[in-house]
Amino acid sequence: MSGTFRNWFKVRFLTGFFVTVPVVATSWLLYVFWDAIDAFFSPGYERLFGRRIPGLGFLTAMVVIFVVGTVATNVVGRRILVRVERLLTRVPIFRSIYPTVKELLDSFSPEKRTSFKEVVLAEHPRKGELVFGFVTSEVLVEGPEGKRQMVTVFVPTNNLYLGDVIVIAREEALSTGLTVEEGIRIVLSAGTATPARLPRQRP
Repeated sequence: MSGTFRNWFKVRFLTGFFVTVPVVATSWLLYVFWDAIDAFFSPGYERLFGRRIPGLGFLTAMVVIFVVGTVATNVVGRRILVRVERLLTRVPIFRSIYPTVKELLDSFSPEKRTSFKEVVLAEHPRKGELVFGFVTSEVLVEGPEGKRQMVTVFVPTNNLYLGDVIVIAREEALSTGLTVEEGIRIVLSAGTATPARLPRQRP
């Protein structure tokens, strides 16, 4: 009975551990992020109101982000932001950290996700080797044997910004049934988020 109870306890404890830890870790990171932003703007409000008002700094950050986003959506504002970005990337320490952080965040941006139409498996770089890729467009290729419907597939090799662009026949792009978000998660997790069975069956 002791062995049975030990196994019973071990299974439930490990299950609870792997369910609880991600939730706690995510909540803690969000709290640290919120508190850090709030504390960054709080000194100015403390001098203005004589005390710290929780959440006011975070609200200010949201307003700043909204204003920057509004500026970045027009041509003139985007040019200004590009020039500022170029100046910042000349700072020694900043330029070694900024590109990595930007690539990671941009991988989840609406522009990046909408450019990926489908998650597929393609044979690359040689026959018999399958890699995850994102269909980005369709193209009709006219050759000596006639017309063929092809697709361009982006195969990431470093995060989501560096990779190979291959053109393969539509029927050679094996559908995975995965969403673009799931495909991005697989790439960023170095493949550990890959489901046990493909194509993913959906109800």
